[in-house]
Amino acid sequence: MPLRRFLAVLASLLLGTATLVAVPTQAQAAPNFKAPYPCGQRWTYSHHSAEVRRALDFVRADGGTTNGTPVLASAAGTAYRFSEPTGAGNYIAIEHGGGWKTYYFHLGQYSVANGAQVAQGQQIGTTGSTGNSSGPHIHYEQLYNGVGQNIVINGSGLAYPGSYNQYYLTSDNGCGGGTGGAFMTWGSGIRVRTDARLSAPVVTTLDGPTSVWVTCQKQGDTVTAEGYTNNWWSKLRDQGGFITNIYIDYPAAQLPGVPVCP
Repeated sequence: MPLRRFLAVLASLLLGTATLVAVPTQAQAAPNFKAPYPCGQRWTYSHHSAEVRRALDFVRADGGTTNGTPVLASAAGTAYRFSEPTGAGNYIAIEHGGGWKTYYFHLGQYSVANGAQVAQGQQIGTTGSTGNSSGPHIHYEQLYNGVGQNIVINGSGLAYPGSYNQYYLTSDNGCGGGTGGAFMTWGSGIRVRTDARLSAPVVTTLDGPTSVWVTCQKQGDTVTAEGYTNNWWSKLRDQGGFITNIYIDYPAAQLPGVPVCP
């Protein structure tokens, strides 16, 4: 083949190949992560230089007891339970989608099932000192595509002090900007009605586990389903109606932190 034609063919192939090269995509936007402990609580935090990733350890600094305090999901996602007795102890990883994940190490107890869908602000465990831990605390991490990131809460990056009581963070997780709280439903085909009555018109149907904001709760018709009986109903802010508390993923008949409807 003549050299000129060979070079022309080679150039054509190179140009063709160039069109097949994928353009790197930008990083997926992170969820609006919130503090991994309840609304209104003030905690202090520190970073140990020996940590493999960009973790922060949190302990209470508002006079409350760290051990046994609820640990909350800092964003919605799917929670997975793990145990590493010589390291992270009992811990949960939440997959938030788009490559984002959070870790919660050294839990005293789990509060959700493995693989459960959790809402932001939902309790996933209790603070403890399991595994390789010198005392009760929440070891917290944010990762993108498996790589530890500098921790950001409510859109602001946190400092990385070498000891506690230099920086503090008051949680607004689960506050919701109003009354009520975030919960997950369970089951499928859950009917949302205009009132807490079985004869009330259906507004919509929840096809599967759904993150909902419950503004208030009240007593209504007694419902028996899935082996449970309950006459308390939840008013859902975003769906504009009521569902029986049977299908709210919480073990008691009434929900904590949710007022009674006027």
